Amino acid sequence: MGHGNLKMKKNNSDARTLGEKAKAAKPPEWIDTIKQGDCIELMSEIPDQCIDLIVTDPPFAIDFKATRHNYNRKGSRVLQGYNEIEGRDYLAFTLDWLSAATRVLKESGSMYIFSGWNHLKDLLIAIDLCELTTVNHLIWKYQFGVVTKRKYVTSHYHCLFLCKNDKKRQFYPYFRFDKDAKTENGGSAHYRDKEDVWEIKREYWQGAVKTPTKLPAALIEKILDYSSQKGDIVLDPFLGSGQVAVVSKMKERHYIGFEIVPAYYEFARDRLASGKYLIQKTETEEEPGLNLFCEEA
Repeated sequence: MGHGNLKMKKNNSDARTLGEKAKAAKPPEWIDTIKQGDCIELMSEIPDQCIDLIVTDPPFAIDFKATRHNYNRKGSRVLQGYNEIEGRDYLAFTLDWLSAATRVLKESGSMYIFSGWNHLKDLLIAIDLCELTTVNHLIWKYQFGVVTKRKYVTSHYHCLFLCKNDKKRQFYPYFRFDKDAKTENGGSAHYRDKEDVWEIKREYWQGAVKTPTKLPAALIEKILDYSSQKGDIVLDPFLGSGQVAVVSKMKERHYIGFEIVPAYYEFARDRLASGKYLIQKTETEEEPGLNLFCEEA
């Protein structure tokens, strides 16, 4: 199911040219920023219908323990402060932030929300109450789950692909692969890439500072490719390590992010300011982090 055999398009489609030119004007001051605080309060500062794409991974309300041995992590490298939600409060919490996110999303925009299975029903109820349309119910299959004895191993997350107006929603089906592109086995490359089960490996940030949960860059990049173009504004209300903002910046999108945990916010801010994808626990001048945003010589 993996997509390692597929050869991505090297030349960007000309279909986005007009949209990119329209976004060439000086952007407002509130974009390309991240803020520390409650996302519901901070979203109130954003104008109505100004966001092109929302990608977010909110708390799952599962009493998550980030440093337990199951995750094979050194506690000294995992930033503390993960802010969990009580299960009994999850529907009200989800409805509050999703209502705010719906207000700021454009009619032509899309939203991708990651979720575990435990409180998926609450998310689905909130989606209906916010009158959002579910375009796809995607599955992200990752390469490991926590070992179990009396039940099956959970090794996937749900991802709800949503919109406000399905007729106006933007989608770029052939940006990653040409319509006639083939896999090594002779199948349709774009068909395979658009199947609704995505097998993408988790990232191991060996020796680097990390937050307890993070989405792999390849996953975010795929969403950006299909549901946005250069110059679009991408919002993540639950920024965590800053992955959505970092990858959006790499892909020449504008970003906005909110994070309630001070340590996570500072980590995301440092990643964006330094241009480093990984920040080592102890850095030296001889071992600089990878600079993501500098131009090639």
